Amino acid sequence: MTSVKHIVFDIGQVLIHYDPDAAFRSVIPDAEERKWFFDNVCTSAWNIEQDRGRKWPDAEALLIADFPDREHHIRAFRKNWHQMITHSIDGSVEIMRKLIAGGHDVTMLTNFASDTLREAWERFPFLTESRGVTVSGDIGLIKPDRAIYDHHVDAFDLEPSVTLFIDDSAKNVAGAKAAGWQSVQFIDPQTLRADLNALGIRV
Repeated sequence: MTSVKHIVFDIGQVLIHYDPDAAFRSVIPDAEERKWFFDNVCTSAWNIEQDRGRKWPDAEALLIADFPDREHHIRAFRKNWHQMITHSIDGSVEIMRKLIAGGHDVTMLTNFASDTLREAWERFPFLTESRGVTVSGDIGLIKPDRAIYDHHVDAFDLEPSVTLFIDDSAKNVAGAKAAGWQSVQFIDPQTLRADLNALGIRV
């Protein structure tokens, strides 16, 4: 049986469900315009804010400079972000909580910038239940950069060969494996439970 001492959850889509369309139906009623915004602006906003270590006001100013005619929508994105994160994926959170309650060493990795992470803590108390939450924006690295996995090994005293990384992205799972971690790709809570059981981890 493979040994697992540490479990690292990636929060995006594994523990939290994002639905930006729901919040923006009233802000941008036209479906095609919303699609254009998410494809061209929303994606850039997340990438800048989360993965390059900038606070939201700085990222917002850069986006407005690039898309001055979308200023209202860009500012609305920040104002309405709470509505985009409509709920946690119950099955995944239940699994994580059972792992923590069972004495497993659980760490969570998030791409929230530090200013929005503070707000997320208030909205999702389960974010404070783990051993720790690290913020990619504060690290200034982009997954699957090898250095981000090395950083987590150092920050939380992990052993790569006995660390299990759970992520919804095949690219990030491959990056973790390249850094010597064990990894499973998150598909849905039922599959995750089966994958954990296959590794001898009962939840």
